[in-house]
Amino acid sequence: MDDLTFQSAKSIARAVRDKSVSAREVAEAHLRRIEEVNPIINAVVQLAAERAEAEARELDDALARDELRGPLHGVPITIKDSFDTEGIISTGGTLGRAAFVPEQDATPVARLRAAGAVLLGKTNTPELTMAAETDNLVYGRTNNPFDVSRTPGGSSGGAAAIISAGGSPLDLGTDTGGSIRFPSHYCGIAGLKPTSGRVPRTGHIIGYDMGAAQSLTVVGPMARYVEDLELAFPIIAGPDYRDPHMAPMPIGDPGDVDLAGLRVAYYTESAGASASPETARAVRDAAAALADAGATTTEEAPAALAAGEERLMSFIGSDNWAWGDRLLERFGTTREHAWITMWRGMAEPLETGDFTALLEEIDRFRSEMIAFMETRDLIVCPISAQPALLHGASYDEEHMRGLGFSGVYNVTGWPSAIVRVGTSPEGLPIGVQMVARPWREDVSLAAARVLEGAFGGWRRPAGV
Repeated sequence: MDDLTFQSAKSIARAVRDKSVSAREVAEAHLRRIEEVNPIINAVVQLAAERAEAEARELDDALARDELRGPLHGVPITIKDSFDTEGIISTGGTLGRAAFVPEQDATPVARLRAAGAVLLGKTNTPELTMAAETDNLVYGRTNNPFDVSRTPGGSSGGAAAIISAGGSPLDLGTDTGGSIRFPSHYCGIAGLKPTSGRVPRTGHIIGYDMGAAQSLTVVGPMARYVEDLELAFPIIAGPDYRDPHMAPMPIGDPGDVDLAGLRVAYYTESAGASASPETARAVRDAAAALADAGATTTEEAPAALAAGEERLMSFIGSDNWAWGDRLLERFGTTREHAWITMWRGMAEPLETGDFTALLEEIDRFRSEMIAFMETRDLIVCPISAQPALLHGASYDEEHMRGLGFSGVYNVTGWPSAIVRVGTSPEGLPIGVQMVARPWREDVSLAAARVLEGAFGGWRRPAGV
């Protein structure tokens, strides 16, 4: 196979299965690519090269005996460092876990490996995954492969950067306020934020035991190609009888979605923020492509959007960031990154009665939002108001207003697929998100297929 490191996971799996390439050859090609690009972008923070090569050899031996481990047999992957990985240091970006080696894999990691994936290493994340940029005191800063002066986003920035640069075809991200979607948008790849309750958080640094806030954080796949999201998502989804919030809901096939019957709303302004002209154009181009595929499109936004983002920010800091302090204390972290200090400074603690009133407001917001979806199947909108930002710019006032495009869909818990549609004047990728009703990832992915076909999706970064 030519350009092994830029093939889809699905095509790699097929080639290994057909024995046109060995799992070991695939793993070694990706390890070489990581060695080439990682000094530039600092995306992979723990490399398990010898173990990966040994696992790949075992998979080749198994295939020689006509034993196929699963749909990812021989496919190399990386994993965001916020997930526990058996035998590999898993820091979650916090100093207290700088030498922590888990005894078992997080549930979604174990499922990928059981399906035949070969784990190459871990990818960088901000401390506790709590930042829109990927930087921490353990491993430092990750750079965007399109422009190293810019951030790849956070918190799944290491994953997005190495996927875009060809070092890995597949990674796992998490999303509490945009952490799959921002990096996918900034690095020009595809991503899926599933419905809250789809993929277990067991073994993730922000787990299922977060009380009223647990539903905000979801686990989802990240890849260069939409077909790889479709491949990985059913593998990682479903209850594990550890995460108590999982629901055994069926997973639809994106190929069965009738685009001609879809009712699509799209918008380019949210919570007082307007998308950049190029970002707005990408959203409108996406809506036009879906209309060409037979969907009915209308430019409109849910009236409740502004209230949703405001409630998310109030919710996160409502206990004076005590939940974050408990995590740091649990891990033994005594020195924190500036992003964590910033979040603590932004916290506005609430009295008990005010907090329960906030929970009631959130429920009313969710009701207003699902009422909007009664007559719509899909929302197309920006992920951020602009493409990848310069390092350190993620928390200026303009960008904070732009968070209204992403965080509201963590409050609703709805699924969203991301795919590249446009390009900024600086040559930076511009993605859009397709938000569907709860449990309808198939609709989001079907729309992502259309847009990937219409606009080409991921493109190789010129800088790496």
